[in-house]
Amino acid sequence: MENWQAGYTQSQLDDAQERYDICFPQDLIALFLEMSPVDGYRWETEDKRIRKMLAWPLDMLLTEVENGSWWPGWGDRPQERTMQQEIVREALRRAPRLIPLIAHRFIPETPANPGNPIFSMYGFDTIYYGANLTEYFTNEFSGTCDVGETRHIEFWSDITEGWQQVITAFP
Repeated sequence: MENWQAGYTQSQLDDAQERYDICFPQDLIALFLEMSPVDGYRWETEDKRIRKMLAWPLDMLLTEVENGSWWPGWGDRPQERTMQQEIVREALRRAPRLIPLIAHRFIPETPANPGNPIFSMYGFDTIYYGANLTEYFTNEFSGTCDVGETRHIEFWSDITEGWQQVITAFP
């Protein structure tokens, strides 16, 4: 079990969820009570690193937009940069938050029931990395990316399944 280390206590998980104002899905809680990935985030000690990764999806999409990309689902691209940024911020306020697992791999916070897909998120370059936690960790630790049927997650699945729709133009 070289990829795994001891899990967390329920108290540690409760503290992390309160500290970061997130709710771990049920299957993530069950996994974390048993074990945690060695290369994953240490929810009890890595505050700065975790906060950076919780902000990662917004930061990455703002960078993409600044560099000229635009998601057609947001409507016409405004000329003003501040309006573009507000549209991105609002889209992410409505989307399920992404909880970091390892590097830029995330599980959506909602729905809270087991079986959420795992996303590898690097701006609009967002892919499924597993249909659920079990499949994800198999892929992560074996170097594969075999993904079964996935649950649709608002916004994130749309970007994953429709990335070729991203409009790129120079601002």
